[in-house]
Amino acid sequence: MSILVVDDSEDGRDVAEAMLVSAGYPNVTTASSATEAYRFLAIGGPPTLAPSPVDLVLLDIMMPDIDGIEACACIRKEERHSDVPIIMVTALDDTNSLANAFVAGASDYITKPLIRIELLARVRSALKLKSELDRRLARERELLQFVSTIDNRRASQWIDPITGMFTGELAEAYLTAADNLPADGDTSVIVLAIDRFSSYRTLQGDGVANAILAQVARAVRSTIATVGVVAAAYGDGMIVVIVPELRPKAVMELAESLRGAVALLGIAHPEAIAANHVTASVAVVGGRVNRGINCAHLLTRAIANIPRIAAAGGNRVVSERS
Repeated sequence: MSILVVDDSEDGRDVAEAMLVSAGYPNVTTASSATEAYRFLAIGGPPTLAPSPVDLVLLDIMMPDIDGIEACACIRKEERHSDVPIIMVTALDDTNSLANAFVAGASDYITKPLIRIELLARVRSALKLKSELDRRLARERELLQFVSTIDNRRASQWIDPITGMFTGELAEAYLTAADNLPADGDTSVIVLAIDRFSSYRTLQGDGVANAILAQVARAVRSTIATVGVVAAAYGDGMIVVIVPELRPKAVMELAESLRGAVALLGIAHPEAIAANHVTASVAVVGGRVNRGINCAHLLTRAIANIPRIAAAGGNRVVSERS
């Protein structure tokens, strides 16, 4: 992955570059000023000028002419760089400067003089996040392309109006078309169902029930924001998350995070059994995918497990492997 080091100090640039290269990050570019960094990132240049790819920026706060805080804000204004992690480098013990840096869009910070272990820990964490974001965006592009090939309907017709997610029908079609999934790799399906949702709809009406579903969907989207998954919703309080290329342990951690995110909403639910607020039953079914195999059975089995989990009180995660 590509790293850009921006520092007006030649020694500062050399030290950071040496630490990164020795740790296995050979693709390091340095810039002595914000202006030089702008040229590298194609900020403020001709519209036809393509930016050099960058996955992480190490940006010194104290620089002449244009300081790091102003440079950070300028980089963040560019949509193409909006997801690039920016780690501020500062010799100041100045909370105001750091606060302003985070307001400008900084992802993290590190102090001078650089300590190799700390620098590499921050860099690894930032690049891992960037990698996950790239996977999520690639999955979304892949899904939109898939939509365009299976039906002549407009993309908006595949969007559930209550949750803003793709429809459950699309998730079924995606799993059926096995070529979308990684060959000879793990794929899991997580099904999250709001406990006693039909009872809530009966007692409170469609408007209140739909508002709850929308809140739960927002919590789900926030939880899966950095994971390369496909999420879709059914109108009966059920949300499906398709998780390719993630280890079973990580899938279970994600499922538990989804269950917890719903519980943390604290939405009052007098019909709930496990608690006095809205909870969710979560079923996980995973297995290895072979090329040409229809994987819709993963979704079918996960949905079939939901009533059993709900009958036991809900608000828990149950998994199985195919």
